[in-house]
Amino acid sequence: MRPVTVVGGGLAGSEAAFQLAEAGVPVRLFEMRPVRGTDAHKTDRLAELVCSNSFRSDDPFGNAVGLLHEEMRRLGSLVMAAGDASKLPAGGALAVDRNAFAGRVQETLEAHPLVEIVREEVRGLPDPADGHAILATGPLTAPDLAAAIRDAGGEDALAFFDAIAPIVHKDSIDLDIAWFQSRYDKTGPGGGTADYINCPLDEAGYHAFIAALLAAEKTSFKEWESSTPYFEGCLPIEVMAERGVDTLRFGPMKPVGLRDPRTGQRPHAVVQLRQDNALGTLYNMVGFQTKLRHGEQTRVFRMIPGLQRAEFARLGGLHRNTFINSPRLLDRQLRLKVAPHIRMAGQITGCEGYVESAAVGIVAGRLTAAEILGIPREPPPVETAHGALVAHITGGADSATFQPMNVNFGLFPALPEKVRKNERKRAMALRALAGIDDWAGRGAADAAPRPAAALAD
Repeated sequence: MRPVTVVGGGLAGSEAAFQLAEAGVPVRLFEMRPVRGTDAHKTDRLAELVCSNSFRSDDPFGNAVGLLHEEMRRLGSLVMAAGDASKLPAGGALAVDRNAFAGRVQETLEAHPLVEIVREEVRGLPDPADGHAILATGPLTAPDLAAAIRDAGGEDALAFFDAIAPIVHKDSIDLDIAWFQSRYDKTGPGGGTADYINCPLDEAGYHAFIAALLAAEKTSFKEWESSTPYFEGCLPIEVMAERGVDTLRFGPMKPVGLRDPRTGQRPHAVVQLRQDNALGTLYNMVGFQTKLRHGEQTRVFRMIPGLQRAEFARLGGLHRNTFINSPRLLDRQLRLKVAPHIRMAGQITGCEGYVESAAVGIVAGRLTAAEILGIPREPPPVETAHGALVAHITGGADSATFQPMNVNFGLFPALPEKVRKNERKRAMALRALAGIDDWAGRGAADAAPRPAAALAD
């Protein structure tokens, strides 16, 4: 059997390769690092997390992301298995030790007898004579391959900016001022209710911080970058601050559900930091993506109470992300219409987020395997989180205004029967889990939804 060419060793490519190999289909997984680096990656590991270390909510019955997590687990996801094995305290979210996570993904693929990892840059579209291929090169696709995709599709690639949040050494945080607490003392996957470090700001301090943020020197754009839009789900904090003085206080700096133990009162605003490694020595500033110059970051962020002497393991940054106009270029099977031997997966398709990218990798891998093995296979039903994502990027979205999208219940079809508003998400989740079990061909005993408390077991 001819190996499938998978280009890109990020989360989507790693997941697609794993799904193919598990189905008995050999794979050649191409990753250009370390032969050629990117503006965001720091290592040559497969599935490196370049931005946040959070996979976001792990609640399958109240959040579409958590539902996607559970569907992925039921589909034998490599990404979720590695994430669960390397998870860190993060309230109701699933956060991971980024080094342990990438290490587990890479070790699993290196050990698989049907996976060959090739460290080489792919500069053009795979030839039809070489068989099936999956392009999962992500938002940092190398220029030559991006140009080949654009030329073949006859459609200009779209682009947006994505920003990275700073990481702080825990021992440099003043815990006489900052304190540990999750919003509303919500219990996380590890059973804790104090998974975040909180730095409080009073009203005067908050306004001084916003003024300094707006006045600080930002990274300048090159001429060809000046018209590139941001992704709304990952705006730099200074861009949010420009939209109004209270924008941050009602966004990543919202103080609801928190009480400063020194005063017993809710602060005017708060900066939260989330554990970033298993040792608990590094914490990232939640929602603090930024394009401030590095010197300005240290100056402005040290205005935050508790971070006056902060030492940064990594400062924030900005990189340009690229994605295709999937509703125009892809068919329902994630194949390029002009080159149907090629499927696309991951963030380059316009699905935003770690788990969304990996989920589309699962679907691309399984659909490719089915095609090779001669098994009729449709995409997952649109009532599932996987199916809703795939349907959105392959025609559900308006191609004229297409922008990257995180999974959300707004992508799911309405329930056929009337359900109380506070029960709708759970009802949609139960319908989705039944649908993904059916699509996966799970047995009745395996298909029963697990209670939320057991989902991390």
